[in-house]
Amino acid sequence: MEIILTGNNLTLEDFIAVARGRAKVSLAATAANKAEEARRKIERIIAAGKTVYGINTGFGKLSNVAVGNDELETLQANLLKSHACAIGEPLPVEAARGAMLLRANALAKGYSGVRLVVIDQLLKYLNNDIVPVVPAKGSLGASGDLAPLAHLALALLGEGEAFYKKERMKTQEALSLAGLEPLASLAPKEGLSLINGTQIMTAVGSLALYDAIGLSKAADIAAALSLEALLGIRDAFTPKIHSVRPHPGQAATARNILKLTEGSEYLCRAGDARVQDGYSLRCVAQVHGASRDAFAYVRRVAETEFNSATDNPLVFAADKVISGGNFHGQPLALAFDFLKIAAAELANISERRLERLVNPYLNEGLPAFLVARPGLNSGFMIVQYSAASLVSENKVLAHPASVDSIPSSAGQEDHVSMGAIAARGAKEIVENSLYVVAMEIFAALQALDLRGTRAMGAGTAPAYRLLRQAIPFIENDEIMHPYIEKIAALIKDGELVRAVEDKIGALE
Repeated sequence: MEIILTGNNLTLEDFIAVARGRAKVSLAATAANKAEEARRKIERIIAAGKTVYGINTGFGKLSNVAVGNDELETLQANLLKSHACAIGEPLPVEAARGAMLLRANALAKGYSGVRLVVIDQLLKYLNNDIVPVVPAKGSLGASGDLAPLAHLALALLGEGEAFYKKERMKTQEALSLAGLEPLASLAPKEGLSLINGTQIMTAVGSLALYDAIGLSKAADIAAALSLEALLGIRDAFTPKIHSVRPHPGQAATARNILKLTEGSEYLCRAGDARVQDGYSLRCVAQVHGASRDAFAYVRRVAETEFNSATDNPLVFAADKVISGGNFHGQPLALAFDFLKIAAAELANISERRLERLVNPYLNEGLPAFLVARPGLNSGFMIVQYSAASLVSENKVLAHPASVDSIPSSAGQEDHVSMGAIAARGAKEIVENSLYVVAMEIFAALQALDLRGTRAMGAGTAPAYRLLRQAIPFIENDEIMHPYIEKIAALIKDGELVRAVEDKIGALE
């Protein structure tokens, strides 16, 4: 598979194919032509002796300081060195790869004025699996992700460290092993064009988004298994209910649940055993659906950002260079804060279903904590504790980063987005939520076996078969951690959803 960059049509699936799948990347001829024309405009501006921010001036509050033509390359190198102040553990390789891809696609739009060789260097690194070591923390999310992107950009010059085929080493060593050369230098504006953008926050948040979309399907499978285990009422998923409140995600979730449980002998009708189920069962469509709609919104924002020019200044027709604020991460900050809340809610309701499964006052006749001889055995008691802990942690992490701002650059940059913090928080919440859903599934499997043999649904049956290949019935207390990890892995790599969709078709 090869992804061809035009600057205009990169999708979330393309992004994942490169970031995680290591798909090859090339530049469309039309994009190359646009980039070269933008560079010619920069050269004409320099030749004409014009003073333009980012080309022959200082940066931020120092924008009023002119720099002579003989020092313009030094200016760009100094910019990267001084800005490489990020700290903390490195970004995951997939996030750094994603940021490289997004930076290349933004430059390919032809508004940044970099030489074609700079874009080519980014693509050579991607295609040869040379991934800069980029400390994860240090971005304010306006003037873009300056600090972490400076680390990424320095690697193009052979500076710093990189991962080469998953091994960490000096960038120069990685280049030598790959048979490549670093860029000799950066021409005027190129350093600024490489670091003045939102690619770190966008990459980290988009990876979390992709996982959240997959998790929403796994959460529907978990809910369907719990519905069966708790002898739930199918009436709440009747299409008529959702047609009169036509939120798309709500209707899609209801269809998924009906599809998953079709033919199940575990479900009942209203009045058979009780009139109504508790909200964590009855309102699955409304809650999961709201998160689904949130993910759809975040996807629109992310894909818009994929295909945007986000540096400053930008180069337009008639050699006109205009300063603006496309580097400001507010659209991403708000979206990724929304992603945090929506993913946390999948865990919130999942943990409540888990509580119903283990609680003898709520689980429709199952033994306390889903184990024989409760008292001697604790069963799934602490599985629910652990889930509750993750849910509580999510509540802290879900506090919106975007409501904070700290002035910087001597007051010139007086409002910032904190979008990178929102993105990292989203990543952590999605991971926590995945484990909560895994714990619910673990308990639902146990409950179903305690119920005795009945026909399961068209979608829950293949899910059960796959999971039971890896997870045994818990007769007496065992170490639970490895089983939770196995279920989480089946969710994260998509195997659980694929096993179901192979039998009943795509979930929405």
